[in-house]
Formats: sequence, structure tokens, C-alpha cells
Amino acid sequence: MPPLPIYLDNHATTPVDPRVLEAMLPYFTQRFGNAGSTSHSFGHEAKAAVDQARELIAEGIGCSPREIVFTSGATESNNLALRGVAERTRRRGNHIVSVTTEHKAVLDPCKRLSRQGYEITWLQPDRFGRVSAEQVREAMRTDTILVTIMLANNEIGTLQPIREIGQLCRERGVLFHTDATQALGKVPIHVEEDFIDILSFSGHKLYGPKGCGGVYIRRKNPRVHLTPIMDGGGHESGFRSGTLNVPGIVGVGAACEVAQEEMATEPNRLAELRDRLEGGILSRLDGVTVNGHPIYRLPNTSNMAFAGVDGEALLTAFNAEFAVSSGSACTSASMEPSFVLRAIGVSDELAYSSIRFSLGRSNTAEQIDRVVNRVVETVSALRTPVRQAVAAGAARVLP
Repeated sequence: MPPLPIYLDNHATTPVDPRVLEAMLPYFTQRFGNAGSTSHSFGHEAKAAVDQARELIAEGIGCSPREIVFTSGATESNNLALRGVAERTRRRGNHIVSVTTEHKAVLDPCKRLSRQGYEITWLQPDRFGRVSAEQVREAMRTDTILVTIMLANNEIGTLQPIREIGQLCRERGVLFHTDATQALGKVPIHVEEDFIDILSFSGHKLYGPKGCGGVYIRRKNPRVHLTPIMDGGGHESGFRSGTLNVPGIVGVGAACEVAQEEMATEPNRLAELRDRLEGGILSRLDGVTVNGHPIYRLPNTSNMAFAGVDGEALLTAFNAEFAVSSGSACTSASMEPSFVLRAIGVSDELAYSSIRFSLGRSNTAEQIDRVVNRVVETVSALRTPVRQAVAAGAARVLP
């Protein structure tokens, strides 16, 4: 059996950490109780496990365990945040501020709200994918009810000035939501110091299980009120009805605990590997640019454009040896260049040639060196026919 490809697509999903799996396994079999059935020991045991997970997550972001609400993941959490705030506060205003480079799980709920009569102001980021607190200030109106800006971009890794934006929102009395899906476990987050009122996250981006995540909802100074988007049973303080996914919740809690334990070392290790990847490629290939902010960026993320090469051809060539993703948003019906890269001014041609490398715990320096060599070989090989064709055309027009 051939060896598995080197995995460099950790923004798409991460493998469940063995320590996380170990914590989850008993709750599939021996400890299988329903956390809502507290009339017997099975239910009490399940509820205790859920409560412990809340504590572990809360400790990681600086909030009270009571402020953590479990969902199926960040997409549901984002919908609950945006639609829940909009419906609850419509009498006060109907204006929302967001950014053109948000994840679809924020863009699409905002578009739905727009069709329902809400007004959305879309901020345009700079060429590195960043917006400023001043842009947010200028966009705010007397009827603004929510600002929603992701903490870290999922394609280019750019980090937003969350603390400055959050402080501005607090001063103006406007709720501040951030999609922290890609940031949780990779960079420090503290909801009090960052003035965050609502925060969305998913387990499978930080070595936890798929299909389970949550949302932080502030309970005081100010207390956030949301209209639930799911009814039936009143679970999770009425915010999210439905039987709790106890094994998944245990896994998310364990994943947050492991991430906190490794926060002092793992981000630095990943940043060194990312710099090794970029330095190795940039020193041996011309026509390569890095998309995203050079400083304010996730430590594990590198989005690179390879001029003169089709991104899909690169992915096909890499497929057997390592797993990465294209900078293009592709569907079965059409292929369009990444809207994130377009928004920061990258040409369609370069957007089509962009590749996202997102590193993780399993990656080593030896793997990165292998990837660098393969990228250089592949890009050079794909460019050769183009250069030969250009040279031949130039020769034909010479006298």
C-alpha cells in the first residue's frame, strides 16, 4: 500500500487528535446517557461531561461556562448569531456591518437578511485582506445593530484588528460578532479583553470531531439576547434545541484543552515551518507571490500564487504526494476565481494560480522540504511549454 500523501489542508479539516479520541470513546458506549435525562445516573454522567467541556472551552477564551452554547458547528453558530440578533433587535435598527472576505457561512446569512429588508454595509479590505477600526467607525450608523468580522480569514490567514474593532463597538453600544473558526487554538483569544459579544467556532478545525461546535454568547455587560433559529425542547438555555451530541461535545472540550496546553509552542513551530515552505519556494522560483498579510497572519497559513501556471493543473500534479487546496472557489457547474483573492485586488489570472497550504501538528521539516522540492519541480515543468511557445512566437516575428 503506497504511503498517504502529506496533509497540508488543515483549514479544510483536521484529523482528530488521539488524545481527543480517547476522551470521546467512552461516551459512545459505556457512558451513553442523554445529558437531558437527569433522573438517573446515566444522564447525570453525560451532563457532567458536557459541563466539563463547557469549562474547558470557556477557560480557553476567557468567559463563563454558562456563556457557551453547543451547536452542530460554526455554520449554525454564525446563522444563530446573525439571524438571532437581527430578529431580536429589529425594532432598534436594521443595519449590519461586515466584510466582503467573510466565509460563506456569514456572507449567505447576511444576503438572506438583506432580502428581508436589512441593510448590509460591506467593508472593502486592503491588499492584505485587512480592514481597520476606522473603516468600521465610518460605516456605523445610528441604526447599526451588529458588526460581524471574522477573526482570521480561511483562505489567506489574515488576522483582523479584533480588539480595536470590538472596543469601538462597545463604545457605540453595537453588538460585535466574530467567526473565530480558523483562529481558535492557533492564536490567543480573550472575549473580555477583545470586547467580543458573540463568537462562533467548530471542533473539526482544531483536531476535534466534525459536526460539533458552538457559540459564545455574552451574558452581561451587555447581556446578548438572540432569537433562536431552532425550536423544540428549549435545550442550551433556549438558544439551541436538540439532544446534545455528548461524544462530540466532549471531543471539542478536549481539543480546546490540548490546544491551550500547546499554545506556547505549537504556533511558533508552525510559523517556522510555514516560513521554511515560503522561503524554500521563493528562493528557487520567480513569479511567486504570497497572498495575505506578511505579519498579521495565522502561523500555519500560506496562500501562494504561481504566475503562468494553472492552479488546477498544480493540484492534479500534487495529488498523489500531498494534499493542498486551490485558491479558486470551484463548483461542478462553474469555476470562478476566489472571491477573497479578487476582493484584495489579485488578478483573475493569479487567483486561478493560487494554492493554499495550511500546516498542522503532523507536519515536519522533512515533509516541508519534500513539498518545496516537488513544488519547484512541478511549477518549472508546467511553465516550460509556455516559455517555449513564447520564445517560438518571438522568433517568428524576428526579421
